[in-house]
Amino acid sequence: MIASLRNILFLLLAVCWLTVPLSAQNNHSKQKSDHISSSLGQQIYVCNQGQATLSVIDVKTNKVVDNIDLQELGFSANAKPHHTVAEPDGSHWYVTLIGENRVLKFNHENELVGQAEMEVPGLITLHPTRDLLIVGRSMSAVNPPQSIGVIRRSDMKLMKEVQTFFRRPHAIASSPKGNWIYVASLAENQIFSYNLETNETNLTTLDGQTHVFVDFAISPDGERMVATAQMTGQALIFDLSNPASPTLTDTIEVGAQPWHPVFSPDGQFVYFGNKGDHTVTALDIKTPTVDATITANGIAQPHGSALSTDGQYLYISNNNRQGTYQASHSSATADPPGTITVINTETYDIEKVIEVETYATGIGTRARQ
Repeated sequence: MIASLRNILFLLLAVCWLTVPLSAQNNHSKQKSDHISSSLGQQIYVCNQGQATLSVIDVKTNKVVDNIDLQELGFSANAKPHHTVAEPDGSHWYVTLIGENRVLKFNHENELVGQAEMEVPGLITLHPTRDLLIVGRSMSAVNPPQSIGVIRRSDMKLMKEVQTFFRRPHAIASSPKGNWIYVASLAENQIFSYNLETNETNLTTLDGQTHVFVDFAISPDGERMVATAQMTGQALIFDLSNPASPTLTDTIEVGAQPWHPVFSPDGQFVYFGNKGDHTVTALDIKTPTVDATITANGIAQPHGSALSTDGQYLYISNNNRQGTYQASHSSATADPPGTITVINTETYDIEKVIEVETYATGIGTRARQ
């Protein structure tokens, strides 16, 4: 009798669930997914190009919580991890391996879950609304293909390679406003604009000395783009009102060899390291002028940049290949360890210097939606 009552109760509950509208069931699943996503703490991912390893830093503690040895995953000591970016919800993250011609996909538990093959991949950017990862070519490659790769993130399939019409495509960024992708040449003053939806393309050419564009950053509202120029030591600001044709509006002298830029969440500031003079620049876009030039122990050949989601802390990766920063320990290769400097964006004080492994290059975290 008790068993029968239990069976009846079970059937009633099942019928009740089936009578709930499908949209309500989907909303429940979405709420559960959103809860899981929000529970994932922010992490900073660091490429240690000199040792074929990846360091994972927890933003809450500013401590290294994981070191991933790529050789243990079957890759060579010459894997050369270079650049990284994560999904906006932190569920997965991606890394380019120059030496292996691979783009890797990890989950939040830092497990390798996918990979794509592409020749000498360099910088990467996420498409803001589509399931796509856009990949440029490495700066270290002398004669790489004159194209960028488009990878479907869900299954890491290389969908196509898009011709850029110029040599050594490197700097790369995707607009938060839509389907426009921007790529720049290391060899000439040209910017390639590409619409992923319509396949429309445009080539913008600048006069004067070759800048050697290192990388781009686009403002959260999609109205401005900043390019860093290795050879001229300048930051160039472009108006993207016409997304097909970036218009140069300002050229600002910064430090020697400005590298990877990142925009503050409110779009007022851009931060980047100057590799040639061991400094970090805070650029006020509204003025536009240099708001601060930061020098401190731990800033040694600064390379990549990333921000905490609230914009309070700036993370700068440093090659430190010349041993400018005197580390507390030596690396397994006897080369100087790289560092991550944590900078308070309100005071510009160095909050912490985190020592990682050799030749820290690209650094990344959650892409903005």
